Order: sequence, then structure tokens, then C-alpha cells
Amino acid sequence: MQTITLKQKLSLILLSILSITSAPTIAKSDMQIMGDVQRARELNRRGVNHAQHLQPIDESQKFRGVYYGYLPCKHCAGIKMTLSLKNKKNYLLVTQYAQASNREYFEKGKYNWDDKNKIVTLVSRKDASTRKLYIKDDTALIVLSPKGTPMKGGQDQYTLLRGDKNKSRTVHIH
Repeated sequence: MQTITLKQKLSLILLSILSITSAPTIAKSDMQIMGDVQRARELNRRGVNHAQHLQPIDESQKFRGVYYGYLPCKHCAGIKMTLSLKNKKNYLLVTQYAQASNREYFEKGKYNWDDKNKIVTLVSRKDASTRKLYIKDDTALIVLSPKGTPMKGGQDQYTLLRGDKNKSRTVHIH
């Protein structure tokens, strides 16, 4: 015959007490959950509009993506520009001059989206300088002058095309 030690008896008693005292807590939680489910079903039967409880979509989030372009340059053959609009209104701008040196310049910062005026403002993290781009549509941004006015020449020369929305990523050199 097997004997149970005092330590084993105490462990069994403790487990018994814990299971008895926690059972009402679990049942209560289940009852609360069932009540919530019942209330949700009742609201659904009444035709409650669930869309009103959703958070509004930030307009800038639908334009997130990577934009590419090849801009004219007075002192070089052109400027390759890649703008990545990221989560939490962060951006990364990479520029590369078309010349013997293939050095890339990186700029990080925050962007502000003004859907009313159709302007994206980039604010550099390094020196708080700003750049402005005109929102042509969800597939294209047009680089503006430092004053926020259109650049001289055709606007298509200063256009950055969104990579995932355009059929071709081919950038035409002017």
C-alpha cells in the first residue's frame, strides 16, 4: 500500500481550494462574455450602423508608398529622386545626381498631408527644412519650388510616380 506524505496531502488540499475558489470567477467571466454577445446580437437585429464606431481613415495613409522620378538639373544631367511615404507620417527621400559620382543623399523626416490644398509638406529631421509637393492624384506627386509654387517648365518633368500604382516604373529622361 502506498502512503501519502504530509507534503503531498498539503499540495492536494491547496489544489482543491484553488480549483473551488477560481471556478466562480471563471463562470462569472463566461457569464459576462455571454452577456456581451447577447447585447451585440440585439444591436445587430436593430440595425445599428457599426461603421460609425470605426476610426476615420487618415487620408495620408492611403497615399503611402514609394514615388520615383527623374528631375531636370541645371548643373548636371538630372536628379534621380525616390520618396518613400511611410507609417506614422515618416518619410525617406533619396536623391542621386546623374554624374560620375553615384553618391546618394538621404533625408528623413515627417510629412504633413493637406488634402484640402492638395499639398504634401516634408519636414527634414536634420535641419527642419521643408519641401512641398503637389498631390496630382493617388499615383503622382509634383515637386514644387522652395516657395511652394510650380517649377518653371513642364510639370511632367517634376513628377514623381508611385511605383505600386503605375504599370511601368520606367522614368523618362527629358
